[in-house]
Amino acid sequence: MKPPPRPAALRFAEHTLPKLWSARVLPPPDLDEDRLFRQARRAAKLDDFGPDDGWRENLSVLLAALQDAPMNAIGRTIAHGGILKVLVDRLRAEALFAAHPEIRDRPLAPPLVICGHMRSGTTRLQRLLACDDRFAHLRLYETLSPVPWPRSFTARRDPRIRWAGLGVRFLNGVNPANAAAHPTGPLEPEEETGLLEHSFWGAQIEAQRRVPAFARHCEQADARAVYRRFADLLRLAGWFRGDDPNLPWLLKSPQYLQDLPSLSTALPGARFIFMTRETNALVASGASLVWNQMVVQSDTVDPAWIGREWLHKTALRDARAAAFRAALPDARAFTLTFEDMNRDRRGTIRRLYDWLGLPLGEALTARMEAYAAREHRHVGHRYALADFGLTPQAVTEAMAASSPAYRPSSTTAGAAAAAR
Repeated sequence: MKPPPRPAALRFAEHTLPKLWSARVLPPPDLDEDRLFRQARRAAKLDDFGPDDGWRENLSVLLAALQDAPMNAIGRTIAHGGILKVLVDRLRAEALFAAHPEIRDRPLAPPLVICGHMRSGTTRLQRLLACDDRFAHLRLYETLSPVPWPRSFTARRDPRIRWAGLGVRFLNGVNPANAAAHPTGPLEPEEETGLLEHSFWGAQIEAQRRVPAFARHCEQADARAVYRRFADLLRLAGWFRGDDPNLPWLLKSPQYLQDLPSLSTALPGARFIFMTRETNALVASGASLVWNQMVVQSDTVDPAWIGREWLHKTALRDARAAAFRAALPDARAFTLTFEDMNRDRRGTIRRLYDWLGLPLGEALTARMEAYAAREHRHVGHRYALADFGLTPQAVTEAMAASSPAYRPSSTTAGAAAAAR
């Protein structure tokens, strides 16, 4: 697969940043663990990062993996800034938990969790269900910065909103294909990746840069503490917004497929919607999304490696989700397909609401239809298995090796298709 043309903004940043570092106009991105901790303490003017329940090991593994990751100047800058931001957020979160112990005492109603691989239609389903005010959901700015900033408590408009908007415009500017692959904005409903990154965990980190050692660590390590922190951050968001604690959260992330027992333990009584899609299209589209994120941060992205890595990830998560789903009663699990949503979205949503035991109603249906009518920004996203060195046979073999119960779909991915 040939890389897309390098936009002028990206080329400018790649050449300018090292010059600014050399001239000491900007400090170079430093991924030394001790210095990162010192920088965070200075920035937040706080000292307590909270108990070490495994997150420091996650960070150490990530920092070691980043030493071997092929990153350009932008990649190193984003990696440093992202880690530093999480450390500052942890300091601020601990200060809020200490000043307001009622946050951690706040009850969490059993959430509704959308579970599906990248590119299986989970974003579309989440945004449709987010039209229903009987569910709470996070917006992009809240997941990018899950801990309110000091000025968030006093400003007329939360400053995190503007910061998130600038980030979206930057990423879409340096690689416009991002906007086609995953259109979003600061106030859009968005998955809770930032709550997982708070513990230096999950595929959002893996999807941006080549860190296989970190990926294997997250596949094997105990995730229970990650999701306990995740639950506390949901409590913090609800407390800051003044939400009714009886309002169930609407949650969505591909990472959950990998960690379902830990998530279920932290959020007892959760109900799960499992999204499925024909596997060849799923893998091709997922690899394309990863490609479009990685090319911003590295000049040497290997599409064949991305294909192998995300096929492995898909097979692993599929097997884990199948094992978890098998133990759930039907009252807590509902399955729908990408294809059903494309063929009969309205009928599929009606069946889902029958399972939820909630009336759909004309007003809610109208809001969902209004969203569906305007949400066509992803139509330019095109992909094919061959772009990533894969064949339908390789996909079938990998999936079957991971889960003996796997049965391939009778259809195959086209050379190009519309995403989600």
